[in-house]
Amino acid sequence: MKMGTRSLLFGAHQVLIHPCFVAASWIELYGWPWDPRYWLSFLVHDWGYWGKAEMDSPDGEKHPILGAVLLNMFGGEKWLRFCLYHSRFLARYMKVSPSRLCLADKLAIANTPVWLYLFLVRLSGEAKEYMALAKSGKYDQQGLDLSSPKTWFANVQANMRQWVKDANTPEIRRSRP
Repeated sequence: MKMGTRSLLFGAHQVLIHPCFVAASWIELYGWPWDPRYWLSFLVHDWGYWGKAEMDSPDGEKHPILGAVLLNMFGGEKWLRFCLYHSRFLARYMKVSPSRLCLADKLAIANTPVWLYLFLVRLSGEAKEYMALAKSGKYDQQGLDLSSPKTWFANVQANMRQWVKDANTPEIRRSRP
């Protein structure tokens, strides 16, 4: 079974657990989302990982496309962009700001309990991929301590919280799908 599929079934992007943390993080940042398309975006934004061999490969970085296409059917191009740009990689590539969904998604990582996240990424095998990529320099800008999975994830959580704090500008807060 490919890594992306494992992630969705029992890993970091588990289709029931991760969307709950994204929703809770959204509420923390922006309040209750009344439009059902927000709830749909929390659910489907990572579905594109299905069948991906690796999480952060060039192919894995295109994972938002499936969720974006689904949201486009329910809300048009604004919702497509909302989902598509939950990926910092795609937002940077398209030279646009990340969407508010990106901030909630990253804060969800920081809000996931260490014991739960590490259990899931060990079960799926993602921990090895993420730590190997960090060791190879993909995440050099984060200055991650790789001495143990627990220390690594504590660094990731701190970096995600700081990134969300820095990125949650008035422009982003005012943006709507």
